[in-house]
Amino acid sequence: MSKSSGQGMCNRGPPRLLIGREGGESRELDEGDMRSISGHYGEDEEEDQSKRQIVVGICSMMKKSTSKPMTEILERLCKFEYITVDVFPEEVILNEPVEKWPLCDCLISFHSKGFPLDKAVNYAKLRNPLHINDLNMQYFIQDRREVYRILQEEGIDLPRYAVLNRDPDRPEECNLVESEDHVEVNGEVFHKPFVEKPVSAEDHNVYIYYPTSAGGGSQRLFRKIGSRSSVYSPESTVRKTGSYIYEEFMATDGTDVKVYTVGPDYAHAEARKSPALDGKVERDSEGKEIRYPVMLTAMEKLVARKVCLAFKQTVCGFDLLRANGHSFVCDVNGFSFVKNSMKYYDDCAKVLGNMVMRELAPQFHIPWSIPMEAEDIPIVPTTSGTMMELRCVIAVIRHGDRTPKQKMKMEVRNALFFDLFEKYGGYKTGKLKLKKPKQLQEVLDIARQLLAELVLHNDCEIEEKKSKLEQLKTVLEM
Repeated sequence: MSKSSGQGMCNRGPPRLLIGREGGESRELDEGDMRSISGHYGEDEEEDQSKRQIVVGICSMMKKSTSKPMTEILERLCKFEYITVDVFPEEVILNEPVEKWPLCDCLISFHSKGFPLDKAVNYAKLRNPLHINDLNMQYFIQDRREVYRILQEEGIDLPRYAVLNRDPDRPEECNLVESEDHVEVNGEVFHKPFVEKPVSAEDHNVYIYYPTSAGGGSQRLFRKIGSRSSVYSPESTVRKTGSYIYEEFMATDGTDVKVYTVGPDYAHAEARKSPALDGKVERDSEGKEIRYPVMLTAMEKLVARKVCLAFKQTVCGFDLLRANGHSFVCDVNGFSFVKNSMKYYDDCAKVLGNMVMRELAPQFHIPWSIPMEAEDIPIVPTTSGTMMELRCVIAVIRHGDRTPKQKMKMEVRNALFFDLFEKYGGYKTGKLKLKKPKQLQEVLDIARQLLAELVLHNDCEIEEKKSKLEQLKTVLEM
């Protein structure tokens, strides 16, 4: 990936350094001033320093380093004038000793399936670059027991849980009593529905067990396969081999909230349909899983900051469950990017670039300072210039549930009805609406009178049906 010739993410020239004079005036530092501040050096050394680039190394499996989110972010990161990106080839990572790995000043490295984390840790010890994501903490992220322990130590809310360790050397720790509608794990009782998670974070086969009152059985979650992310099973008994975390099921609104941090002060959040519903993945016309934008509360932003700092992962994804007016962290995934969000790609590259420059520019004598922006104005480039970006739509929408109209139709032939029609001017317009209580009372009086006559004289000439008159009487009396 080549170095861009631009002037940084904000398209501004290199920052000017000013030195004060008496009387409040100032002048721009010249080359002599720079030499007096940073130390005297010869012309060759000065030339070398002006060409010095900060190398950001990307050490991950090729599937991750060449993914669309990573590519989009690295392209933007290269727009920083003094930053160069070097992606480590996968064959070098897997087959070469760390002494032969490329050199870098800043390391972006993270574990995924097949990645030699031990070698990456040894490389970091050998070269001591600036770490974007701490490598040693990534061992803990692979164990759900450690993740929950760290979350608990940091005072972060998580579902009530218990750990079942099936260790042949310590059988006393494995204390499970199973009943029809609950389990007891080391003395902790979990009534169905409850969740059963393998302790290995790499194992995504999470089961949710239902009570007999809801039909029993279990919902089996797994990594997305095509359009499915879970399947129902009639099996109601828990797994008898392996170690698991059992936790209380949190009833949400049917969505999971995915949070992505870039440093402790930036978090992007979006929601997706929970795989625990029916297991069918919602996809758009391009086949991508549908995500919905989410605004985090102040408390959730604080949780995002705590997670980022506790696990020492600048770029970090984790899952939130919103239930009963509270938010609970139920999983920490480590290094993870948002998909298909240009705004996020811009922000992520900007935060990472500023972080790298802030940490490394001084020791490399690079004349750079963090841009001080008064406001993040939502301007986006278009083919015909720039335009304001729509960031929020507020709508007030009335629900569509309405009480059905209650109507009854009745043919009338009695003179009493026609007298009423004439009394209120019905002949003038050809129709008549009676709404006032007094008017409706007159209609009710007519219905009662006709019914009374029908009771006294069955042979009287009243053509209105008795059932219709009774219905009219009942409705008006109500």
